Amino acid sequence: MPDLPHLTIHLAAPRGFCAGVDRAIKIVELAIEKWGAPVFVRHEIVHNKFVVDALRAKGAVFVEELSECPDDRPVVFSAHGVPKSVPAEATHRQMIAVDATCPLVTKVHNEAARHHEAGVQMIYIGHAGHAETVGTMGQLPPGEVLLVETVTDVAALQVRDPAKLAFITQTTLSVDDTAEIAAALQARFPLILAPAHDDICYATTNRQAAVKAMAPQIQALLVIGAPNSSNSKRLVEVGQAAGCSYSMLIQRAADIDWRALQGAASIGLTAGASAPEILVTEVLDAFRARYSVSVVQVETAVEDIEFKVPRILREKVA
Repeated sequence: MPDLPHLTIHLAAPRGFCAGVDRAIKIVELAIEKWGAPVFVRHEIVHNKFVVDALRAKGAVFVEELSECPDDRPVVFSAHGVPKSVPAEATHRQMIAVDATCPLVTKVHNEAARHHEAGVQMIYIGHAGHAETVGTMGQLPPGEVLLVETVTDVAALQVRDPAKLAFITQTTLSVDDTAEIAAALQARFPLILAPAHDDICYATTNRQAAVKAMAPQIQALLVIGAPNSSNSKRLVEVGQAAGCSYSMLIQRAADIDWRALQGAASIGLTAGASAPEILVTEVLDAFRARYSVSVVQVETAVEDIEFKVPRILREKVA
């Protein structure tokens, strides 16, 4: 057997599951354990096909709207959060509803509600149509939250009162891009209120920092994540912006373009916050079948955050 070519893989740490994703998956599993299958889940619990398929096999039924759920089965709201109208409808229908919204997304919701009570109009930096954006904008009445996606959008904004404005952000954005949009907002509206603490979550920030740290040492970057995962797509963009010209999103080892990696001696590997570690292992095994691999861990932070599951899942069935 010929000698395999040598490859150094720079493995990001932290990577993969964050505390919010871990909690959301646990919520679905505990709901099935408590009430039996099926348990309905409004929207993908997290944006990862592997995770969703595994929960489906255990008895979760994924739907896009509450109207697709029967009244007599539990429903779980996804980690991305839902508009206020959704839990209100569930209450009206006397459904058992379990909220798996990430606590860091809930923090942004609460921030928006506080500003609204003070008569302040919100500007939301986020991606149109993303589940988190829909959920956050749906916390307040129409017109109370204005969406901006780019610096260009800031110039076109029409606000009610420039002296009564605040901005909030999606939790899974690019740290650098968001800072640029926030600066544009503050330049146009000097009195705008900024979040007391950064809305971009610790996990998104940490994963992006690890990619930036490894970028100068690698010739290609692979990010394990789903195409509808905002934080995973941002990791690809962060890699490109940091000078890594080949920066690619893959869902599984089967998606690796081996020809594109030919000649590379050093690549980076990370995983978005909704990608399980088993997929990282799968990708590493695929490389080990073709290369003599050395793994270098690039650790930029240690994460030890845990979020409790809702009380309804800690109580026994009556």
